[in-house]
Amino acid sequence: MRIFKSRLPQLLLVLLSIAILALFGPEEQSLGSNVRLVYLHGAWVLTAEIAFLAAALAGLLGLILRRGMFHSWSAALGRTGIIFWITYLPLSLLAMQANWNGLFLAEPRFRLAMIFAVTGVLLQAGLWIFNLPWLTSLANIIFIVVLRAIFATAENIMHPPPSPIFNSGNIIIIAFFVALNLLAWLAAYLLTRLLLDAKPAS
Repeated sequence: MRIFKSRLPQLLLVLLSIAILALFGPEEQSLGSNVRLVYLHGAWVLTAEIAFLAAALAGLLGLILRRGMFHSWSAALGRTGIIFWITYLPLSLLAMQANWNGLFLAEPRFRLAMIFAVTGVLLQAGLWIFNLPWLTSLANIIFIVVLRAIFATAENIMHPPPSPIFNSGNIIIIAFFVALNLLAWLAAYLLTRLLLDAKPAS
């Protein structure tokens, strides 16, 4: 319980650091200061996908090695991933409104993100209710495989490939985005540990 209490302030401190850092992000010629929302929303969705991928890898290890520890990590990482995924959606809406003066809700990738948000929440709720470690691990593997397969073929309208940030050639913007991602990954790790610590002893 002491560890649980200590991780929450750490998580809140990291989230506060992310908010402050985002406020002082480098501006961009076309979008100006509004590009900071784009940086934040990009870091958030990348963190969600990394958490989903880590959940799948932990689940795969759990299924192969039959170790409960990996199943527990898969469950916690899957829940962390869906929390970041859900909270990335309002950031995406804010970025749309600030930079394009409107909400393009029919945008293919945003529409898919909404579908996976609803599916992910229902999936994680169902896995929590059934509480079958092997099923949770298997479901987390299938979820990220399906998500990546569908997004790989999705049309790009407001998300032009390849990455505009890493292909900008601007070292300051790239370094800032990397720092923002590292802090978001730290927040995801702390949230995952919180979820693990909160799990009742079996």
